[in-house]
Amino acid sequence: MEQGWDPEVKKFFLRIINTVSWGLLWLMACATAGLYFQLAYKQGIYTVIFYVLMAITFFLLLRYFFKIWKNDLR
Repeated sequence: MEQGWDPEVKKFFLRIINTVSWGLLWLMACATAGLYFQLAYKQGIYTVIFYVLMAITFFLLLRYFFKIWKNDLR
């Protein structure tokens, strides 16, 4: 009997773990920057820069997710 996981299942679980971990990392980074450094609720240019960078990085994160999930899907 063969030991270990099927390579396809392993790739699938690695994609799931990558998606969840990068998503949580992005979310924690945005929450830290927004709440701890008070960028989310102050009025000024830094708040605008924070939200613009948050939107850009979210777009890049989604692009990365689509790239990961597009590979090997038939």
